[in-house]
Amino acid sequence: MDIQVKDFILASASPQRRRLLEQIGFAPKEVMSADIDEAELPHERPLPYVRRMARQKAQAVAALKKGENILASDTIITVGLRIIHKAKSSQEQEEVMRLLSGRNHKVITAVCLIDKNGKLTDRIVTTRISMKRLSEEEIKEYVASNEWVGVCGYKIEGMLAGYVRQMVGSFTGVVGLPLYETRNLILGAGIK
Repeated sequence: MDIQVKDFILASASPQRRRLLEQIGFAPKEVMSADIDEAELPHERPLPYVRRMARQKAQAVAALKKGENILASDTIITVGLRIIHKAKSSQEQEEVMRLLSGRNHKVITAVCLIDKNGKLTDRIVTTRISMKRLSEEEIKEYVASNEWVGVCGYKIEGMLAGYVRQMVGSFTGVVGLPLYETRNLILGAGIK
């Protein structure tokens, strides 16, 4: 596949997001991580939270790179209204896996594009996932793999895929960037 460098900056240091863009033949001309406060606001629900995170990432980079097209994204896992954040230790990740074990949960990804003129457009994609009941051995094995380090909850493209009973929605959204919506945002903004 011919990968073309497109006229946008990816506001994310995620190697998964960059690989996903390259999968559809798009490469950002630059990658720049957005340093923002990712704390939830009091009583903030998952959809407004993930939209705000994607927008703030895009806005933070747009403030530094005036007159550029900026693409940002944020992905969260939710169980009910509870937002699951990146675990800071193996023990925290074991608790996340126990919470997800045998349950349905959602992975929500927001994508935000701010074009050269400052126009903001975003999309939110929700994927429902049903996970098998995990044994303590499976939980410890998954945590020991370290696939979860640096991601929110888990990496669907790794060994965890063997524990997913059903997925309804966007696989690439779960990885971190829903490609259908992202491609449409980029092309819709006239980015070459």
